[in-house]
This record gives sequence, structure tokens and C-alpha cells, in this order.
Amino acid sequence: MAAFSKILRETDTKKRLSVPIRFLRSLPPFKLGSHAVTFEATDEKGEAWPFQCSIRKRGHPKPVLTKGWVAFVKSKKLQVGDKVRFIKRKNRATAAISYIVRAEKAIKIFGVTFGYARIDLVHFPN
Repeated sequence: MAAFSKILRETDTKKRLSVPIRFLRSLPPFKLGSHAVTFEATDEKGEAWPFQCSIRKRGHPKPVLTKGWVAFVKSKKLQVGDKVRFIKRKNRATAAISYIVRAEKAIKIFGVTFGYARIDLVHFPN
């Protein structure tokens, strides 16, 4: 099971999510000559989220999630300092690959982060 987590920065919440280069190995393969790959990740409610991971055409790949990412951020009401986690799973019986995305809200007291709570455990007042 491959995974990565990241504490979100401003660019991550407004434009795109920078992804660790090691996570590229966990994604579906890029087609020959392509600089982007689309994959789907399921959230804590079972909702499927399509994401596109893009890399630079030259030099350091610097992978980022673009398409679908900002919609996910808005839906989960994520802010700077919150955390996101991606997990790749392989079904042992069928060898099928699936991806899971988890959002976690920062638990802050007097501006200091003490930990993170899974988004499905956080109540959002209207």
C-alpha cells in the first residue's frame, strides 16, 4: 500500500496540489509522450473524485494534481494547515488498483496545531 500525506499550503488550497515525486510510481502509467494521467480516488463517503496528475515536459518532473483538485478542496472546506492523504490499494484477489483520498482538519488551540481529525468526524455548522 503506497501513500503520501501533505499539510496544505496556500497554493495547495487555491490552485493545485504539489505531489511528492515518489508518488508517481503509485499512479497509473503515463501514456508515451503524455505529461498527464487521470485517476480516480474515493473519499470517506465513497464518493469518487477524478484527479489529473501533470508533470513538466522538461527537467525535474514536479508532479501536481490539477483537474478536480480545487473542487475537492472546496467540497471538503479545506484550508491552509489542513492535511490530505492519498492511499493506493491493491485488491489481493483481483489485483485491481484503487485510490483513497482522505481529508483531515487541523485541530488548533490558540493557533497551535495539536493534531488532525478525519473530515468525516468533523461537524461543519451552517
